[in-house]
Amino acid sequence: MEGMTFYDGNHVLRDLADKFKQNTKIKKSDFDRFPVKKGLRNADGTGVMAGLTTICNVEGYYIDDGERIPKDGHLIFRGVDFLDFVNGCRAEDRFGYEELAFLLLFGSLPTREEYRMFSDLLAENRQLPDDFVEDVIMRAPSPNIMNKMGSSINALYAYDENPDDLSPENVLRQGIQLISQLPAIMSYAYQVKRRFFYKKSMYIHQIKPEQKTAEIILHSIRSDKKFTDEEAKLLDLCLMIHSDHGGGNNSTFTTRCVTSTGTDTYSAIAASVGALKGFRHGGANIKVVEMIEDICAHVPDITDEDAVRDYLRKIVRKEAGDGSGLIYGMGHAVYTLSDPRAIILKQNAKTLAEKKGLSEEWALLNMIERNAPDVFREEKGINKQICANVDLYSGLVYKSLDIPRDLFTPIFATARIAGWCAHRMEELVTGGKIMRPAYKNVMGRREYLPIDQR
Repeated sequence: MEGMTFYDGNHVLRDLADKFKQNTKIKKSDFDRFPVKKGLRNADGTGVMAGLTTICNVEGYYIDDGERIPKDGHLIFRGVDFLDFVNGCRAEDRFGYEELAFLLLFGSLPTREEYRMFSDLLAENRQLPDDFVEDVIMRAPSPNIMNKMGSSINALYAYDENPDDLSPENVLRQGIQLISQLPAIMSYAYQVKRRFFYKKSMYIHQIKPEQKTAEIILHSIRSDKKFTDEEAKLLDLCLMIHSDHGGGNNSTFTTRCVTSTGTDTYSAIAASVGALKGFRHGGANIKVVEMIEDICAHVPDITDEDAVRDYLRKIVRKEAGDGSGLIYGMGHAVYTLSDPRAIILKQNAKTLAEKKGLSEEWALLNMIERNAPDVFREEKGINKQICANVDLYSGLVYKSLDIPRDLFTPIFATARIAGWCAHRMEELVTGGKIMRPAYKNVMGRREYLPIDQR
């Protein structure tokens, strides 16, 4: 058409993005000058103190005379050591996730009667609203299940007769409902993705409310609905491991930050799902799997430790891998000598790998864990203690359980929702003030110019 100019949309977006970057530069020296605690981290890597909690404690070091001293990691839920809790459940050969959710929410280990009552309460809330699967989950399939989980959680607002009531009783009702229903939302979202994006059969199995969370997940995602008690107990262990990790991890801090505004439960938890999706947080377990595949594709002999070590050097130099310079599954903001979650997963991953013929992959992970700290020291001059984190071995455990990669991070979310709901309630009861950190503007003043003079 005469008089009209056509633009290449991608070219325009590139130009505009370049303009944004050009006008949004901040000098590195400015972060020291003001000073800014980038990433809400202190200079020694510890987190900025943003609040108090009674729910969970993550211990990885102690301070002596102002110096950060590494120590073996401990994860404490409501004063109870996580490993003691897990060992107690294993000694009695029973599921633990639901009991741990009770501990997180209410602050004490349940009696037998309290545990029965809470399990019944979860069972009563398992079913999704009528037509929810068809109207919400099956429409507009998402290529990423985490996004579908977030949008489905937000959609539940419309099915709630009292969504905005912030009383402890109402928020607790909503939290128990979400803990109960998220496994079904996850599995249905996965089935829809299978059909729409993979062109594979979709199998929708009716939820059995009396099953434990781990059993519901395996029953829902397998075409034949079959699983062993050993498999369910191992997945239950993964759910316990991921159930909470203190108020400072990004997704839980998101829960508390959004909660501080006075918004509804569904908005707060959906925001937390979005935070967990990121590859620097819950999405790191998929990045570990992709890193392993990359190493296997480029190192001819993955049993050759020197060759693997050389390739890790290339990853850190950003010459290999995804270009991030990160060795996924290594390092943590708090843990120094060890991550207790990684230790217990490593033990189980080894046993399972031997049964499933994946011993070589387990050995590669162990090799990465052994060599990565030295590689970081040699390449980056980083002298701090670096240990394996929970993501290094979780992918292998899921793979051994025949859990699809699409569900690695969603299962993390399905477990972590217990912690999110506990922290939301604590923030509502003890917070009372909107979170509002400060940002320093480093852009100088400029004169306004009429459009023809620009």
